Amino acid sequence: MWGFAGVTRDHDYFRRRAAEARAAASSKDRPEQAEVAGELALAYAALARRRAAAAVAAEETPAIPLEA
Repeated sequence: MWGFAGVTRDHDYFRRRAAEARAAASSKDRPEQAEVAGELALAYAALARRRAAAAVAAEETPAIPLEA
């Protein structure tokens, strides 16, 4: 797939997008978009968690076992 570096960037991207969507959801300027922004915040946060878990799994599972 994208490898470890791509997973790390994806995690950071989704985390930033989740923060932006949470800010939009709590904004008083556009209440009609608050519900959609809240849903986006949840989705981006879930993607960030999934990518972070994939990064941890990539670090813990070496391609070639180093121990005999």
